[in-house]
Amino acid sequence: QVQLVESGGGLVQPGGSLRLSCAASGSFLSINDMAWYRQAPGKERELVAGSSNGGSTNYADSVKGRFTFSRDNAKNTIYLQMNSLKPEDTAVYYCSAKFYLPGLTIARYWGQGTQVTVSS
Repeated sequence: QVQLVESGGGLVQPGGSLRLSCAASGSFLSINDMAWYRQAPGKERELVAGSSNGGSTNYADSVKGRFTFSRDNAKNTIYLQMNSLKPEDTAVYYCSAKFYLPGLTIARYWGQGTQVTVSS
C-alpha cells in the first residue's frame, strides 16, 4: 500500500507564507513525477507545481515567482514554499505522485489534501 501524507496547511493573512510537505511511504520501487495540485470551491483541480524525477519544475503562471517547489528524493518528500500569498490562493492543496510498483505496475496516487486559507 502506498500513501501520500500532506501537512502544513492553515490560515494565513494576505502576504504571508506557508510551507507544505508531502511524504510518500509504502511499498514501491520508485517515484516518477511528484506534484502539487489545488482545488478551490467551484473550480476544477489545477496543477500548481511539479517535476518528474531529475527533470525541470513546472509552475502555474499564477504562482510563478511566489511559490517554490522542492523535492528530497532521499526522504521521498516534496515541499511547496508559498510566499506572498493571496486570497485567490485559497484552496485545498493535494499532493500527487506516480509510482512504479512491484509487478511493473505504474499508478498515480493522491494525498488527502490540506486546506490553505488566505484571509485577513
